[in-house]
Amino acid sequence: MTVARGSEHAGHRQRLRSRFMAAGGDTFPDYEILEMVLFGAIPRGDVKPLAKKLLKRFGSFADVIAASPETLSEVDGMGEASVAALKIIEAAAQRLGRETVMDKPVLSNWDRLIDYCRMQLGRAEREHFRVLFLNRKNVLIADEEQQRGTIDHTPVYPREVVKRALQLGASAIIMLHNHPSGDPEPSRGDIDMTREIRETAARLGIQLHDHVIVSRSGHRSFKAMGLL
Repeated sequence: MTVARGSEHAGHRQRLRSRFMAAGGDTFPDYEILEMVLFGAIPRGDVKPLAKKLLKRFGSFADVIAASPETLSEVDGMGEASVAALKIIEAAAQRLGRETVMDKPVLSNWDRLIDYCRMQLGRAEREHFRVLFLNRKNVLIADEEQQRGTIDHTPVYPREVVKRALQLGASAIIMLHNHPSGDPEPSRGDIDMTREIRETAARLGIQLHDHVIVSRSGHRSFKAMGLL
């Protein structure tokens, strides 16, 4: 007796879900985790080839999730629902990461903060400039994107950064941006911009604790490098 293809795929999906619920996802390869994410967006059929195609294109589960909607849509088989399913996973991961640092003293939890920064921007395809705003106890009270740029440049306006800090009642800030090239080393422009913001903020009693650059390969702290 020949088993219908639809029934075969349905059985595979159920077996995969059962394994996941019984053992958790730690031992699952990336393609199987991607399969389960895609199940909801593609209710019937075999999504394993699509999961493997995504990994071949982007490299890892994290890289797939972090890819832009436009780039994901270029992969054959990825429709609007599938792209949305992946970006929801990214948003959920970022929200969970934010919970680990928000309303907590950041200077005493620096490694956790760096993990959060890399989760937010480490794999972004364009430059983003964010500012973390701290109160007098160095508790993180806000994390906001200030600018979004191109693949290698983001315009930054020191007065706008300081103005927003004053609006939030922040006593200190940490600046964060990413280098999509993969090299987190600061450029001359990064260094000059950081000094300008530090001086502008200091005149109004706001301290610049650090400027952190993140990328796929790592991060650089201006304070640790002696640039602040």
